[in-house]
Amino acid sequence: MGKVEGQGESWHGHVTAVTVAPEFRRQQLAKKLMNLLEDISDKIDKAYFVDLFVRASNTPAIKMYEKLEYIIYRRVLRYYSGEEDGLDMRKALSRDVEKKSIIPLKRPVTPDELEYD
Repeated sequence: MGKVEGQGESWHGHVTAVTVAPEFRRQQLAKKLMNLLEDISDKIDKAYFVDLFVRASNTPAIKMYEKLEYIIYRRVLRYYSGEEDGLDMRKALSRDVEKKSIIPLKRPVTPDELEYD
């Protein structure tokens, strides 16, 4: 499930959740869902990038997103329940010709620093 949000160069597709039931995993369903959201965000909504948040401890998901060409844009301290860090991962779309949206931040941020446009 996803949406498009933001303003200006922060106009982006956002992955709210990707869940595949255990019996249907390893069939590339998550990849197909991600590609669909990326295509809609790129071609229809003309977004600059797609982003998502993932638990820093969720190594299988991080690896999957990296295979889909997402980069770790920034670490969000105590993003999950005030305890576990989250990673904000991004993938630039065709409108972001200079790939400015995926230049990683050099320092972690706190949840109150996140912009919710």
